[in-house]
Amino acid sequence: MDTQDDISAGQAAAVPDPVVVLVRPQMGENIGAAARAMLNFGLGRMRLVAPRDGWPNPAAAAMASGAGRVLDAAQLHEDLAGAIGDCQYVYATTARARGLSKRVLTPAEAMAEARARQARGERVAILFGPERAGLENADVALANTIVTVPVSPDFASLNLAQSVLLLAYEWGRRSGEGLAPEGETEPPATLVEVQKLADHYEQRLEEAGFFFPEAKAAGMKVTLRNMWSRMALTGADVRMLHGMLRQLLRGKG
Repeated sequence: MDTQDDISAGQAAAVPDPVVVLVRPQMGENIGAAARAMLNFGLGRMRLVAPRDGWPNPAAAAMASGAGRVLDAAQLHEDLAGAIGDCQYVYATTARARGLSKRVLTPAEAMAEARARQARGERVAILFGPERAGLENADVALANTIVTVPVSPDFASLNLAQSVLLLAYEWGRRSGEGLAPEGETEPPATLVEVQKLADHYEQRLEEAGFFFPEAKAAGMKVTLRNMWSRMALTGADVRMLHGMLRQLLRGKG
């Protein structure tokens, strides 16, 4: 490899492709088919959140065929927060917004934006839910943006591998694109930073008796998490919001 190749390889390593996160996938065959769809369009980073049948899965390996290397490198996580904690922007694929107020994009729009974010060195994740019911509200609340496929309302069902294929295709066909978003100088906060901020506010609001009545507390917490993820927070924003809350509580016990 010559010097120019070395430089190109270094640049590629510094700007990772999106990670595909399969949340509670049920069938090994679908995981294997998703791996094939990813590799068809140059995506190789898979993370699995609590797969129903455990991991590794022989059925996934058999279905993956030549894409076994995607499965070999796949990371296993117990929960979604752990799987996306190092990412700075997360897209959640779902057929409906489920009552959560969040920006909605098509696969083409989302992957064009993801290319631009990658050009800035941002770590991007794409979430796919379990085959039977898709992502739950608590999952979607952790994402920044919803991606919905404009399918026929008469038959809107897509299986897991088909959904991965659509997003991977839109990513792959934009391989020559990647203009960085204008006007952004401070890098976005990671999901871990946003989650710690949400934990901080949730704890203090709990102490203040905000989550009342108790029967509505769980839903109020999901709505609050959704609000934090919907904001385009930078690391500096997060630090300031932590500091603001600490100052407000200073001297109040």
